[in-house]
Amino acid sequence: MRYIALLRGINMGGNNLMKMSDLKAAFEECGFENVATYINSGNFAFDTKKTGEEKLVQRIEDCVEARFGKRVDVMVRPQSDIERIIKNNPFEGQYESHKHMHVLFLREPMPLEKERLLQESALPGEKYEVRDREIYNLLPNGVAGSLLTKGFFERKPRVSYTGRNWRTVEKLAEL
Repeated sequence: MRYIALLRGINMGGNNLMKMSDLKAAFEECGFENVATYINSGNFAFDTKKTGEEKLVQRIEDCVEARFGKRVDVMVRPQSDIERIIKNNPFEGQYESHKHMHVLFLREPMPLEKERLLQESALPGEKYEVRDREIYNLLPNGVAGSLLTKGFFERKPRVSYTGRNWRTVEKLAEL
């Protein structure tokens, strides 16, 4: 089965520097097959027998920690979920650039009270749509200065997540 793994916060702003070639080798050492990467920010596609996402997350986090001495959060989805995410974009046609559209991938569904907090905290022009374990983000003024860059998700709703812009989401479906 084909899966997508998204590593949070690597190679961003000089933090958690890990060469993608070394990460790819770690995935292969963990027994994953047909490992492919996209850009330098922790996007992987790989094949393995059908496995629960929690087990895959644990396996990847353990492999990365063993190889690099750092534990990073990982979100995993079957690749078919990426196609579903693209198809169900609630903001389709409402943005001019991939830079205005993002998806946050959550480890688990967002509780309703945290979703309310998110909607109440949205900055002018921003739109957020929570759907199960994804949050679609329409940011017409760009990501700079949005809730995504203000540390909101780390402080207020405190959810385990990683975000990708729309172009990256589309590429994940092709890996």
